[in-house]
Amino acid sequence: MTGLADIARAAGVSISTVSRVLNRRAGVNEATRQRVLGVLADLPYTPRGLGALQRTGVIGLLVPELSNPVFPAFAEALETRAARAGYGSLLCNTRLASLRADGADHNGESRELVEEEYVRMLLARGVEGMVFVSPEITNAEDGGAGYYGKLLADGVQMVFVNGGAPALDVPDVTVDEQVAGYLATRHLVELGHRRIGFVCGPARSLPSRLKRAGWSAALEEAGLPADPGLIAHAPYGAAGGATAMSALLAGPRPSAVICSSDHMALGAMREAHRRGLSVPAELSIVGFDDIPLAAYCSPALTTLAQPIEEMARAAVDELVQRLNPAARRGGGSYSRVFRPKLVVRESTAPPS
Repeated sequence: MTGLADIARAAGVSISTVSRVLNRRAGVNEATRQRVLGVLADLPYTPRGLGALQRTGVIGLLVPELSNPVFPAFAEALETRAARAGYGSLLCNTRLASLRADGADHNGESRELVEEEYVRMLLARGVEGMVFVSPEITNAEDGGAGYYGKLLADGVQMVFVNGGAPALDVPDVTVDEQVAGYLATRHLVELGHRRIGFVCGPARSLPSRLKRAGWSAALEEAGLPADPGLIAHAPYGAAGGATAMSALLAGPRPSAVICSSDHMALGAMREAHRRGLSVPAELSIVGFDDIPLAAYCSPALTTLAQPIEEMARAAVDELVQRLNPAARRGGGSYSRVFRPKLVVRESTAPPS
């Protein structure tokens, strides 16, 4: 079992410096911080953390961002379910490092921690297991196991929510993104739309690729072309949605648009209004997530709802099973796929 003194000795720093790094306190320069984190990555550790010799009753919850209301909703549902199972939670906001809008590598005191660094700190604090919501592996271009494989080899129990990798024996709980893209597009086709655009997230984001597949399948089923010119990629968020909508409206205008998230849909709607287009009279818009604001914006947003409570329950229950060998089910991988629900509101209508 590795302790703080071992880490300090290997990194050539004091124990107090190691403690400051683990607790994200000021007073440690970037080079020293990276050296300590590098030692943490190389030295052996256990899923119960550095120096934690007994059960802590704590699990880690890692979400990619908190500005999108869907992720705080997931965090709250996961934390509530964990508490009912007798576990406390530590929440980490990994800020979707692999898909930052500016693509910058932030250095110095303001540098944002990435998911892997949060994992190291959670292990150091003795968490027993982790739930990753939209883990970084979801957006990996090579689909490789990355550091998740090392975590598995070291016995760390974890569950992926809306993400995963076939190469890893990690339980995953997902909403069917392809069905979401299909249902959104079919809804618009049934309203009479024939030119349907897609305000898409980053091209290497797996959820975006799956929604695109559903969009394409629904168009093909209706005998309509899946024109690549009707797809505009942009970073997740309202600003990205506005940018993508601007790109779509620069060419032959679609009569309807589906979006990778409600946040993107709100940005797309704002850009449509800025250009003098009435929603839905001149342009129908569909989102995804069903965030609380979707029902109260103007017009109220048609969207695909994720069953967040059910997904959180499935994820936490599976993790708890794996943390308690006596109650564990049979071996093998575990996967649950939930179907999204179309929620029709005011932002969609037949084409004028």
